Amino acid sequence: MVAMAHGDYGPDLDQFADAEVGLADFVGEQGVLLGAGSAVMLQLAMKGVGLGVAEHSTTLTRPLDRLRTTLTYIYVMAWGTPEEQREIARLVNRMHTKVRSAGRYSAFDQDLQLWVAATLVYSGEQMYEKLFGRLDPASRERVYRESWIYGTALQVPEEMWPPTRDEFDVYFENTMRTLESDPIIIDYAHRLLSSRGAPPLMRLALPLQSLMTRGNLDPRVRELLRLRWSRIDQFAYDAFWAVLPPVYRLVPRKVRQAGAHRVLNDMRRRLAAGRRVI
Repeated sequence: MVAMAHGDYGPDLDQFADAEVGLADFVGEQGVLLGAGSAVMLQLAMKGVGLGVAEHSTTLTRPLDRLRTTLTYIYVMAWGTPEEQREIARLVNRMHTKVRSAGRYSAFDQDLQLWVAATLVYSGEQMYEKLFGRLDPASRERVYRESWIYGTALQVPEEMWPPTRDEFDVYFENTMRTLESDPIIIDYAHRLLSSRGAPPLMRLALPLQSLMTRGNLDPRVRELLRLRWSRIDQFAYDAFWAVLPPVYRLVPRKVRQAGAHRVLNDMRRRLAAGRRVI
């Protein structure tokens, strides 16, 4: 198992030292990115998050750069040095200072931040287990605890996280029942899945990304965001997951994780050159 740089964030994990899988093994798998779109939709389905994203995000105008910055945060928190983790958290916080609307939302709202981090935990695990099968109990718990860093690096205190993975399931389900949307959010969600204005490379990938995004979601979230889903969609989704995992597992791990290392190396070059990272 790859060691993780905990830095200043996250709980003591010595009790899970024998787990077969940790966050550092888990997060770099390119297949896990098939859950990226559904994580975003889960975030949008919490009204405070959704409004903040719809009114401030630049994803629609610079999609590839926003993907780079998001992945930078995810990979640095799993693989970066403590100094890199602190710097990336500082840069993210700086970007978040303008994401606020009095009485409606703030990017520094701890409950909203917890939900955003929780969607990363949920979606990442969902994709990993589709690819490799269910995590053993110790690994499931370790990955969950290590994933706290995605919230604790951005103001979420450790005590806000449900203390165990089973308690996280309760939190997640209870929160799902409170989700609500808004016409602004629904329009934004549909625009994210549209190929209109997307770079040529992204247009090629969007049909699959749209299918995975919608298919990974709980039907309640699809309904909330008015995302269509048909029997043909379900057939295609099921067929994809019947074929992909055994093929994916044949690819050498070094190749499967190469993209994550490229993002991390790009971040280090940018920091060294004084270029924009986030």
